[in-house]
Amino acid sequence: MAKPHTTPDVPVTKDPTMQRPIPTVWRPVFRGIVSAFAKGDFRLSVGVPGVSPVRENVAAQIAAYLKDYGETLVELPEETWETSVCMWTGARWDTIVDLWTIGEDRSDLILQTLVSEAGAGFKYDVRLVYVP
Repeated sequence: MAKPHTTPDVPVTKDPTMQRPIPTVWRPVFRGIVSAFAKGDFRLSVGVPGVSPVRENVAAQIAAYLKDYGETLVELPEETWETSVCMWTGARWDTIVDLWTIGEDRSDLILQTLVSEAGAGFKYDVRLVYVP
């Protein structure tokens, strides 16, 4: 009998020498961010635990960029973790999460976020959504 497919747990790692997959513990937060963006809430007014409020100018940039891109964001599928990465910089992690759209599946768009330690958890700072 075949075993069900399970995704291995990806730990938070401070390795400045190479990019790593997005840690499992961060993934629900990124799903929450992208879910809000997919609904047009670029300021994250509904709130996502641990995520700093998105500054008004950053939210406006993201909204304009997505409008110009011409596709509609969708919730993050499990496949996004196969190509999304983070890198420890010595003080925090820089993250790149691949975004998906209705018309393209995985798009050229990415979500760039900074993640830092905060007490027993993490703090997330949305920087931008763009095509690198």
